[in-house]
Amino acid sequence: MENDISSLDLVSGVLVVDKPIGLTSHDVVQIIRRGTGIRRAGHTGTLDPRASGVLVILIGPAVRLSEFVSASDKRYQATIRLGSATDTYDGDGQITSTAEIGDITEDEFDEVLQTFVGEMEQVPPPYSAVKVKGRKAYEMTRKGEDVELEPRTVHVYSLEILEWAPPEAVVDVYCSSGTYVRSLANDLGKALGTGAHLVGLRRTKSGRFTLRDAVQLRRLQEAFDAGDWYRFLIPAAEALSDWPMVELDADAMELVRHGHRIPADTGATGWARGVSQQGDLVALLEVDEENLEWQPRKVFFQT
Repeated sequence: MENDISSLDLVSGVLVVDKPIGLTSHDVVQIIRRGTGIRRAGHTGTLDPRASGVLVILIGPAVRLSEFVSASDKRYQATIRLGSATDTYDGDGQITSTAEIGDITEDEFDEVLQTFVGEMEQVPPPYSAVKVKGRKAYEMTRKGEDVELEPRTVHVYSLEILEWAPPEAVVDVYCSSGTYVRSLANDLGKALGTGAHLVGLRRTKSGRFTLRDAVQLRRLQEAFDAGDWYRFLIPAAEALSDWPMVELDADAMELVRHGHRIPADTGATGWARGVSQQGDLVALLEVDEENLEWQPRKVFFQT
């Protein structure tokens, strides 16, 4: 496909990147904008510079899916070090307390760990991108300002010990969007009485996308140079593949593209993807249960 304006305007989809340690999520977005020549691009959930793993990038019209994809659940491999707490809740910060971990066993550690499974109120780290009165918390904290962050409701679905090698443990964390694994490590240290902080983090899953779907940034950059990066592009419809799908024939497509309703089957509820017979995402639809019709809420192909 030629990189001319008209063809680039039609490109819409998902690039799943295995982000390396050391780059911000915004850095990766900028690399993809330059490599593809497409300005409309954005990630669906910040991954800290010291973290690696699955970073979902939406490009072209697919960026309008961001609010839905960003809300997806996440999965991480977290390396937690017991015996010390830091002001950033990770290895970049200053140590604020230390304690002997004693002869704590894996079973004892797991017993406390499991108390963090479920819905909870979690306070984000002071060094985070959460905004307070329009300013990022970490910017205020670095200037020595007191930052009071409101707790947020998060859901931790499961916590599993993958490796137990005191003073470190590697834990599989399956959680809702918005959960701070750094805060989880800090809170776990308090509960154990030893202090703890995060020393490694790898996102293994974001929504439906896993590391199996991800391409290393180096390989993607090579594909930009070769001009064949499109082989890594995942259709926009796949970003919400856990949603019900409504296949649209030519007549239904014409109606939906102009914002008109189409009939829904009995029992239809909630939202669905309106997909063409060629597999392209045409619109996001919400059912009107009273009238049994699909109402287009976001339309992606209007020409």
